[in-house]
Amino acid sequence: MDNPQALPAASGPEGAAAPAPSPGPATAVLAEPAPCEPSRPDPPWRDADRLVQAAIARATAGVSPIGLYQDCLDWAMHLAMSPGKQAAIVQTALSGAADGEEHQPGHGAPREDPRFTHRGWAQWPYRDYVRMFHRLEACWNAATSGVAGADPRRQRVVRFMGRQILDTLSPSNVWCANPEVLETLAQTRGFSLLLGMLRMQADAGDLCTGSAPGASPRKRRGFRVGRNLAVTPGAVVYSNRVMELMRYAPQTHRTWPEPVLLVPSWLLKYYILDLSPHDSMVRYLVENGHTVYMISWKNPRAEARDWGLQTYLDEGLVAALEHIRHEVGGKRVHAAGYCLGGTLLAVAAAAMGRRHTHRPWLKSITLLAAQTDFAEPGELGLFISPSGVSCLDALMWQQGFLDGRQLAGVFQLLNSRDLIWSRLVHDYLLGRQLQPTDLMAWNADTTRLPYRLHSEMLHHMYLHNDFAEGRLCVEGDPVTLTDVHVPILAVATERDHISPWRSVHKLHLLTHRELTFVLCSGGHNVGIVSPPGHANRHFRWKVRRHGESYLTPDEWIGRAALQEGSWWPYWQSWLALHSSAKAAAPRYPPARTLGKAPGTYVLEH
Repeated sequence: MDNPQALPAASGPEGAAAPAPSPGPATAVLAEPAPCEPSRPDPPWRDADRLVQAAIARATAGVSPIGLYQDCLDWAMHLAMSPGKQAAIVQTALSGAADGEEHQPGHGAPREDPRFTHRGWAQWPYRDYVRMFHRLEACWNAATSGVAGADPRRQRVVRFMGRQILDTLSPSNVWCANPEVLETLAQTRGFSLLLGMLRMQADAGDLCTGSAPGASPRKRRGFRVGRNLAVTPGAVVYSNRVMELMRYAPQTHRTWPEPVLLVPSWLLKYYILDLSPHDSMVRYLVENGHTVYMISWKNPRAEARDWGLQTYLDEGLVAALEHIRHEVGGKRVHAAGYCLGGTLLAVAAAAMGRRHTHRPWLKSITLLAAQTDFAEPGELGLFISPSGVSCLDALMWQQGFLDGRQLAGVFQLLNSRDLIWSRLVHDYLLGRQLQPTDLMAWNADTTRLPYRLHSEMLHHMYLHNDFAEGRLCVEGDPVTLTDVHVPILAVATERDHISPWRSVHKLHLLTHRELTFVLCSGGHNVGIVSPPGHANRHFRWKVRRHGESYLTPDEWIGRAALQEGSWWPYWQSWLALHSSAKAAAPRYPPARTLGKAPGTYVLEH
């Protein structure tokens, strides 16, 4: 089809645009950014401090003991002088009203605890175990929220740490208190528990060899990059010390003239967007007539310690755009960034919007589970404090990089119920090993992060929120999203532990241009990797036109259109709407390629 699928009414289900344009929210929120000051070198005594802090960080897995002590002390002292709050906690302990209820923020309906869905939990005495455990959780939640005078962030830290301890006490984790485990044990005559113990022994061996459970070649032998992962036909067309750029030709006779550049996060490897053929975003785009370019980041070691944000902008994103524009004759580019790759794209788009006003490089930008305002980054923000960042910064300074296994441990802790405890029950107590999937194989393929880049992101984004508040500088000039003059589509996911959708929604406050916001089902990875054909998928969408009033997240939920299925066709229609008319497929001479996709950087360990 030469004509794109028609998009629904631009202003959402209510249909009408705002009657009179008014200054966008960003105009009131963002003041004129101050001139950038040159960075100052560290004093000579700073290295001695870092050595001591790095030793402490290594012993505490990167967590600042001083910061944790301050959080606990602030909460405990304020709770100690709050007798009314103490009485309310006792009342919660004595009341059964909160039994089994787990509420999502902003929603009144309780959410069923997936740990206790087996029919056996409804019988005595197991139902009493569950009732007591939920009451204990309710007491802890009551004790670590709403304490007058205590810092809300510090209360969340204490609640999070206590929740990790409470999860170890869940009756689902105890074989003799779990009816599903006992039923399976009887059915298999004890073989399930024996099999689970053997798997536990094998995983312990993986840990001894430096591999995380599930990340060893033994567990990933069914999936290999270039064999059944990242197999969309393509070619490496450009390479430098920071990245490889791959081009995937469209698989249709007539194509959209403007190419699509995909910018993955440097936290993990690029093929999250090119998994197995049925889960590949790249394949979906080329099958719908798009020329796709993909950045594959170098897996750095200590020699890359001084690669910072400017390096990844100049030698990464800008270098890729320059090469693409040279190949396609100066056409503008649709750019899409995933996670921190989306944050990098937003920074680059703001910088280019400030400098290339008359000859823009970008046709549109799409931000996939990417934050631009880090004031409320979810549970990941619990690890971000001046003391915590200083501790982690010293550890990275000594190593020259942040190891992928260290980062994977943090992400597992953020979602410990699904990634740690449910796996313990499933693999070890029930003796049922999950079948490896392409997404699991990708998640285990960790990368390293350069010291300077990660340090700058921690300080500029998570700790000080410089980008959202107009203090982030690129080549001496402050950049803000008010300098972006192209349409933006932002995708968030409902159960994201890394980029919470309410945090992603803050993009509405940072720009007053046309903004399409899509909220889809799933988590940080599964929500984005959502090809058509998967069951139980849905998404909401709404377009905020230039000049329309700001809607809070709850207001947005009430007015957004709800649609069943994958959000990919909607995005494809949006790209088509902002593209020129289709033309004959371009031809690229083979001599200009450097090899076949997936290239070499993705294979580095």
